Amino acid sequence: MHVLVPMDDSEQARAALEFAAREHPDASITALHVVDPGAGPYSEGGIYAYDAVLESRQQVADALLEDAAELAGEYGVSLDTETTVGNAPREIVRFADEEGVDRIVIGSRGRSGAARVLLGSVAETVARRASVPVTIVR
Repeated sequence: MHVLVPMDDSEQARAALEFAAREHPDASITALHVVDPGAGPYSEGGIYAYDAVLESRQQVADALLEDAAELAGEYGVSLDTETTVGNAPREIVRFADEEGVDRIVIGSRGRSGAARVLLGSVAETVARRASVPVTIVR
């Protein structure tokens, strides 16, 4: 079994990784971080700083995934890590399809009401678009 755990710097993502490690200890688990240049801090600085911003965010992603590997190790689980650039929900679903993932375990930010409608929910979008089962962890 191959389990994909999308990672960001949230507690919910850590909870999702812990859940995957506990519930699927014999699975091949991959932590995926998506750098989305069109969202949040990635869009600051405009097109002129695009390469510098991506390089900076790649360093942050490397540290984030290193922490994820250490967390998985606490559960006796070996973790593969990947980073990709693009729209987070789209890249998560694409990765799952292309890499033969059997299940996605993703953290929920727990947004509700207007915040969810306005900002969208990565977990909700992944759950709707994925061709494999999705477990959303709070």
